Amino acid sequence: MDALTAGKRPDLVLDLRAVSFIDCTGLGVLCRSRNRVLTRQGRLRLVSQNPCSLSILRLTGLADAFEINPDLPTALAASVITVPAGSMPCAGRSHAMTRRPSATGP
Repeated sequence: MDALTAGKRPDLVLDLRAVSFIDCTGLGVLCRSRNRVLTRQGRLRLVSQNPCSLSILRLTGLADAFEINPDLPTALAASVITVPAGSMPCAGRSHAMTRRPSATGP
């Protein structure tokens, strides 16, 4: 991903349809890639309809940080969006999943 995001104005579509699980390392890679793309005035789009992947992004507060499309043709045809300079929703976030305490014990 570093090589893909190294150029000027990178325009990437990441197809996550085959991804069944994203852990904190995967979220970190996505956020790093997004931040690098934004710094270079580029664009990163994700493709996924997987309820588990989408749920992880929502639970970690990252769903709004990414442009998520339901299929590849939609992602490729999506109009250009403008992200304000300095807008880095992934910056400084902890990507570790926090376990919520249950009522029945630790």
